[in-house]
Amino acid sequence: MGALTACSIREKEESADLGLNIKVFSPTKVVVGSQMTISGSGLSGVTEIVFPEAVSVKGFKVVSDGMIRVTVPAGISAEGGQIIVRTADDEAVSELPMTMGHPVISGYSKQPGESIQGGEQLTIYGKDLEFISSVEMLDADGNPVIIPDSQFYRKGTSTVIIIVPKKVYEGTFIGKVNTVNGLQFMMPELAYEPAAEGGHWETVKKPFWENAPDGPSVAWSSNYRFCLEGQDTNPDGPECLAEFPQDVWNRLKSETFYLIVKSENPQVRVTTGWWDPNFRADDYMPGDEAVVDNEDGTWTITLNISGNADFCEAIDTRHILFTGDRYTPVALCFDEEEWVPGGGGGHTEEQLVPFWQNAPDGPSVAWSSDYRFCLEGQDTNPDGPECLAEFPQDVWDKMKTETFYIVVKSENPQVRVTTGWWDPNFRADDYMPGDEAVVDNGDGTWTITVNLANNPEFCEAIDTRHILFTGDRYTPVSLCFMEEVWVPGGDEGPKKDIFWENDGGPSVAWSSNYRFCLEGQDTNPDGPECLAEFPQDVWDKIKSGNFYLDVASENPQVRVTTGWWDPNFRADDYMPGDEAVVDNEDGTWTITLNISGNADFCEAIDARHILFTGDRYTPLRLYFLK
Repeated sequence: MGALTACSIREKEESADLGLNIKVFSPTKVVVGSQMTISGSGLSGVTEIVFPEAVSVKGFKVVSDGMIRVTVPAGISAEGGQIIVRTADDEAVSELPMTMGHPVISGYSKQPGESIQGGEQLTIYGKDLEFISSVEMLDADGNPVIIPDSQFYRKGTSTVIIIVPKKVYEGTFIGKVNTVNGLQFMMPELAYEPAAEGGHWETVKKPFWENAPDGPSVAWSSNYRFCLEGQDTNPDGPECLAEFPQDVWNRLKSETFYLIVKSENPQVRVTTGWWDPNFRADDYMPGDEAVVDNEDGTWTITLNISGNADFCEAIDTRHILFTGDRYTPVALCFDEEEWVPGGGGGHTEEQLVPFWQNAPDGPSVAWSSDYRFCLEGQDTNPDGPECLAEFPQDVWDKMKTETFYIVVKSENPQVRVTTGWWDPNFRADDYMPGDEAVVDNGDGTWTITVNLANNPEFCEAIDTRHILFTGDRYTPVSLCFMEEVWVPGGDEGPKKDIFWENDGGPSVAWSSNYRFCLEGQDTNPDGPECLAEFPQDVWDKIKSGNFYLDVASENPQVRVTTGWWDPNFRADDYMPGDEAVVDNEDGTWTITLNISGNADFCEAIDARHILFTGDRYTPLRLYFLK
């Protein structure tokens, strides 16, 4: 399962541990059924783990004296708390508390009755969505088909994007969203259509951070400093512009990413928040092959820090800083693969994507306070809730730094944007027809364009006073951001980027023939152990995303382990009936693999190699899709 860690591990610098001790545990936010790793010392003698509310667990796996793996039990206090480990004569208590996740779905990018085609994206909005484990839809024959979390694209913990199977059932049905802790949410009833024949994959740059419109330019300054979630710990106040969740931080350290800047002649230095060490000796400037002029006043700098282990280790505590001179950062991005369904070309379009939608019977506005919204956790009136909805931090930040839109139903709206205290207003005058920000959609609705970024006092005020949409003669329909979507087209299928292919090798019968390693790591003095060595960029890609194994077999049993046969990637082997194992109906099978969610395994294969063993199959090729 390609699960993503929910919270960072807050490590404390301390001397070598003696005796029983809990140093860290991960993830720090969990639900019932989550797999938790406890690290420390003296753990080999542990006989009992006690979770908050005195919930005792005696069944767990002792990996080593420094590590235990345990499944989070039922019955834990909803508020969370400290974890206790006990031996026959001692006990240790975690310094930090664990917290309990509570997955909530607040909406979808498609509404009941709308249509969607195979290959299209469907976005789920809410909070604690890292605990979504699968989505259930129907295949072409009306049978359930499971989309595992390894195939999700996640934006933090509040947005999950899934791709509708290309051969989806043609008709209307209600899909299901399943969570690790056994919850099930019903999706809206949509009209599904199979993908048109053909299509192709598009590589697009997806921002994981975007600058505010008025973000300052860089002149050997420290404004653009970023860290792992939970690591901006200066007692004198925040030092970082943004904190990234663990999954984004891991990708930043192991994959290529991109910095887009606005400049005529940029000089970009990548360093730590301590200005030491720098990522490389020289700065990025025009003429460097990693610096590309986009010919629109912006430049794209290609970055990959994975080969500099010292720098990657340093930024965990010292943060990462983009400094230098003569530029303004625009965005930080990863490359993402998107499937473009259908034949006959296609193009991207900007469309309004709702992050809140009104109920069908939502009241109209007549100088009322119905449409009041706040940051998650800030609706704290002791007399009861004042807000219609709470938005997670990433949505709230986006509202305060980017353009968003309010769509209203009206003949002649007057829209005031203010705080829940009716003071201050966002601007002196209200939004009304004739204002260039107010557009008549010609269908009884209007779209009002709002950007709060240039009013820092208002942005600060709404954090505690909330944001209120009031005025007269209208009913809100939705609040939206503008996002790029692909209008289907194209006539190519996904291409295999093969990085190893078998050349008459033997079948597998619990053998060690198909062992692979990172280039330079096949170091046995008695001779090579690996069939092939992969360069660093391929190795990093194997450890950070989907890759695929094609095998020839009638009934394969595939085990993914290390060259030492320990640890295995997962407890069970890949066999027919597993959702990751697809019968190609030509005597071959394709196994979808994603090891990125298993940090221990990823670390182990660097030294112990990766081995494909099991029984009754012959490997054909390993590849990525592009």
